[in-house]
Amino acid sequence: MSRCPAPVVLLEFNELTPALMERFVAEGHLPNFLRLRERSEVFVSDAQEQEPYLEPWIQWVTVHTGVPYSEHGVFRLSEGHKLQHRNVWDWVSAKGQPVWICGSMNAQRETGNSKEKGTKDYFLPDPWSTDLMPYPDALLPYYRFVQRNVQEYTNDRIPLSKSDYIKFISFMITHGLSASSAISIVRQLFSEKKTRGGRWRRAFILEKLQFDLFSAIYRRNRPLFSTFFLNSTAHMQHRYWRYMEPGLFTAPSAQKKQLEYESSILEGYRAMDHLLGRMLDLVGDEATVVLSTGLSQQPCLTYEEAGGKRGYRPKDFAQFLSFAGIPSNCRVEPVMSEQFWLRLDNIDDAVDVEAKLAVLKVGEERALYAKRDGCGVFVSCCIHHPLPENAVLRVKDSERSMAFFEVFYALEGGKSGMHHPDGILWIRYPGRSHQVHQERVPLTSVAPTLLDMLGIEKPEYMMGESLLRIPNARPIANEAADMEEPAGRRA
Repeated sequence: MSRCPAPVVLLEFNELTPALMERFVAEGHLPNFLRLRERSEVFVSDAQEQEPYLEPWIQWVTVHTGVPYSEHGVFRLSEGHKLQHRNVWDWVSAKGQPVWICGSMNAQRETGNSKEKGTKDYFLPDPWSTDLMPYPDALLPYYRFVQRNVQEYTNDRIPLSKSDYIKFISFMITHGLSASSAISIVRQLFSEKKTRGGRWRRAFILEKLQFDLFSAIYRRNRPLFSTFFLNSTAHMQHRYWRYMEPGLFTAPSAQKKQLEYESSILEGYRAMDHLLGRMLDLVGDEATVVLSTGLSQQPCLTYEEAGGKRGYRPKDFAQFLSFAGIPSNCRVEPVMSEQFWLRLDNIDDAVDVEAKLAVLKVGEERALYAKRDGCGVFVSCCIHHPLPENAVLRVKDSERSMAFFEVFYALEGGKSGMHHPDGILWIRYPGRSHQVHQERVPLTSVAPTLLDMLGIEKPEYMMGESLLRIPNARPIANEAADMEEPAGRRA
């Protein structure tokens, strides 16, 4: 690279929705998103996929590599380690420049870059990853604590000991814990005890802690390229859209739940707006800031005639495995919502487990989707309609049965938000004024654009073109004319 480019920070705010963003900004709820938008090149990205390939764990791999699903082939969450293409940060690290990858979904890293190039890379996988570890090992206390909280978010029993909490607190004290986050924790726990509700707001606190960690390492290392991933609002949209806009849905909602969750999505956007403000202050005007949501959401009305879409998950995995006749040496790795992996020691055991799960029934319905992959079996409940309290889980052609809700619990809120291929893509870089681009741009253009910003030539396998070189838009440059151009000239 002939000159040192500006640092690039990729903000990965998963599945924020363009229409809701416009609405909440117009209502005055999101001052920091407004501040960023008014200084950015504004695009709408297009995932260019449909179900079943419209999933964030697929689209984020596309963002990071510049290739579509048809090329990268990563279909499930926690399979990023199978990727055969380099991510953007691998190209940067290979140039000897430090990177800080903070929670990016389905990410992986090339081993060896940090040691061979003498850089100080940091890599924190997403909390649903089961085959990746953070780098360096010093991040493990934080990663394991957050991973267990996120994977068991819907369960009342989080498998954490007092020792785990002590290790986590000790880690955060030396890695950026802010007074704001500490106060938020105390207030949240007090509120839960007082109201016996609002546990869903814990997701916002975990993301505050993630920003504290990001900030501490960013200040210390000054990476050339960094990512910062947040997911709480995507979860709120999936679970609670019906409470935000009840008039769109026909299935009735309990009044208590309506009062509990009607503000949850707005609170998610406002929590992210707060962190965005802190991020902009942290990186300053000299950094290039890219906000990408990967894809977005829309109301999920498909299941309304059946009473809304539901999800179910084992409440006690040991009890579930025992009922299904699965060996005790099987290892459970929760993923997201009702999904989880069962890991076996050999392929024969995995084949046997897949077969045993296939014959579990509720009435005449198959209870579980199970797909073997090597020595692992990917599992999720495939019943998505409301079940009666006396529903029975049974083994086909057997007398073995038990009450379904002794083994499973219903995920709170059901599902009332579904994916949409449009995504938010804003680019704010030094010395460039605001412009809104009307045509959608393919998600495959993000990675080439990031490399272009960093002065790295895109590899041949990247199919998209850099947005810095689109028609009617000049490439980014540190020219005086660009720096002095009035904001209204190109709006």
